[in-house]
Amino acid sequence: MYSLEVENQDDWWEVEALYDLCFAPGREALSSYRLRDGVDPVAELCLVARDADGIVGGAIRFWPVLVGGARALLLGPIAVHPTRQGEGVGGLLIRDALERAGPLGWSRVLLVGDAPYYGKFGFVKLPGVIMPPPTNPERVLGYELRPGAWQGITGGVTRVI
Repeated sequence: MYSLEVENQDDWWEVEALYDLCFAPGREALSSYRLRDGVDPVAELCLVARDADGIVGGAIRFWPVLVGGARALLLGPIAVHPTRQGEGVGGLLIRDALERAGPLGWSRVLLVGDAPYYGKFGFVKLPGVIMPPPTNPERVLGYELRPGAWQGITGGVTRVI
């Protein structure tokens, strides 16, 4: 049983340690991190999953980006502690955050990830959306919070300034 909470300032180091544990060294060198540099995350959508003992088992963050000039959310990073994987924590975080995003005025979500996994949540490949290199275009996926939100949206993904 997990409770989801909006990440707060006191969670920051624990969440960062989880990301360090789950991702390869140098994760901050990825092109998606350049889109986050100097930009505040969308705080209302940054969530932590805590077990009954209050231990963080997973976390998800979102950042605003522009795709061909249109606003979008960049999902990531998302991580689940290795001892908690397979318990549905990642899916719980994704579904809950997507449910929160629409009422906050967001229309579309972008991520770089594995289509077989994220496809279970409704993410599809986004042809014509170009992440900064060296991103594999097959891994650029999107989700519509409102029907048709990705229709006609193409171009490069850039930082919100």
